[in-house]
Amino acid sequence: MSIFSIGAILVGLSALFGYINHRLLHLPHTIGLVMIALVASLSIIAIDLLDPTLGIGSKVTGMLRQIDFNATLMHGMLSFMLFAGALHADFSALKTKRLVIAVMAVVGTFLSTFTVAALMWMAAGWVGLDLPFIWALVFGALISPTDPVAVLGLFKTVKVPDTLQAKMAGESLFNDGVGVVVFTVVVAIAMSGVGDGGGADGAGGQVGAMGATEIAKLFFTEVAGGVALGFAAGYIGYRAMYGIDEPSLEVLITLALVMVTYALALALHMSGPIAMVVAGLFIGNRGVKYAMSEATRADVMTFWTLTDEILNSVLFLLIGLEVLVISENANLLGFALLAIPVTLLARALSVGVPIILLSRWQVFTKGAVPVLIWGGLRGGIAVALALSLPETEYKVTILTITYGVVLFSIIVQGLTVKPLVKRMVGRGIG
Repeated sequence: MSIFSIGAILVGLSALFGYINHRLLHLPHTIGLVMIALVASLSIIAIDLLDPTLGIGSKVTGMLRQIDFNATLMHGMLSFMLFAGALHADFSALKTKRLVIAVMAVVGTFLSTFTVAALMWMAAGWVGLDLPFIWALVFGALISPTDPVAVLGLFKTVKVPDTLQAKMAGESLFNDGVGVVVFTVVVAIAMSGVGDGGGADGAGGQVGAMGATEIAKLFFTEVAGGVALGFAAGYIGYRAMYGIDEPSLEVLITLALVMVTYALALALHMSGPIAMVVAGLFIGNRGVKYAMSEATRADVMTFWTLTDEILNSVLFLLIGLEVLVISENANLLGFALLAIPVTLLARALSVGVPIILLSRWQVFTKGAVPVLIWGGLRGGIAVALALSLPETEYKVTILTITYGVVLFSIIVQGLTVKPLVKRMVGRGIG
C-alpha cells in the first residue's frame, strides 16, 4: 500500500470518527478519537476471535505495521506540533515562571525517571518478570515527560488560571526535549552493556562503553545545541519576514524554518524538540509582534492552528489503533496496570519536590499540585519512543506497559481533569 493510500485512510478515519464524536459522544475531540479508534480495534479483535478465517485483524495490523510510528511522529509530525504549540505560547508568562519551569522540566524529569525505574524494577521481580534495572530506567525516561501535544490540547477544553497554565505549558514544552535526551542517553548505556556481552546487531560495538564524560558531552550537545539551533533558526526566520509583507510567503518561511531546522537537528545530533520550542517561542512572540502585519499574523496563526489540529487528529487516531499491534501481549496486562499508579506516584514526587523547594521564593496557585499531577498527560511521544527501541527481549514489555499508561492518561485523566480543576482551583473556572 502506498504512503498516499495509508495517509488517505488515516485522514478519512480521523474525519469519520471526529464526526461521530461531534454528533453522538460530545467528548473532547482528541479523546473522542482515541476512544472510538480503541473501540474499533477491540471490535476487530473480537470479530477475529469469533471467526478467525476472516483475518480482518491481520489485514489492519499489516497496514499499521507499514507505518513507522516512531519515524512518523519523532521525525515528522512532532516538529510541526511543537512549533505550533510554542507559537501560541505566551513568552512573557513563561518568562515570569522560568525558574519553576526549569526546575520541573529538569529536576522533575530526572526524579520521576529514577523513581519509575526503581519501582518498576521491584514490581517486575515481584511478578516474576525479567526486567534489568537499566531497561526499567529506559521505561522511566520515556514515560516521565508530560506530552506537550496532549497537555496543550487540554487547554482547548479546560480553563485554568494563567499562572498555572504557564507552568503546565512551559513544563510540557521543555521537559519533552529533556526527556528525549535522557532517553537517548539511557538507551545508549543499555545497548553498550548489551554490546559488551555480545548483544544483538553489534549495537554495543557501535556505542561503546559510556563513561560520565561521554554521557555529559552527549547531554550537553543535545540540549545546548538544540537551544542554539532553535534560537538561530528563529532569528533567521524573523529577519526574513521583517522586511516583507507577503502573507503566503511568510507562511512558507515558517514552514521551511520548521522542516529545515528539524532536519539539521537530526543530522547534527541535537535536540530537535528543544530547537522547535525555542524557534516557535521566538517567532510566536518577537516575530508576530515586530515582523508581521495584521493580515500576515492572521494567516500564519490560522495555518499553524489548522496544521496542529489535523496532525493531532491523526496522531490520536493512531494511538487508538495501535492496540491491534500489541494485542498479542495480553499476558502483560497486569504489569501494565501496575505501571499506572507507579507513574502517578513518580509524577507526584516530580511535582511536589520542586514546589516544596521553590515555595520560599514563589507563590503557587491554590490547588496547583493536584492539577499539575493529574494534568500531566502522557501521549504519542511515549509510544513513539517505546517503538523506537532496539529489538531486544525487553522491548515488548516496555511497549505494552507504555501503551497502558498512555491510554489511562489520555482517557481517564483527560476526561476527569476538568472537574478536578473546578474543585481544586475554583468553581469559577470553566
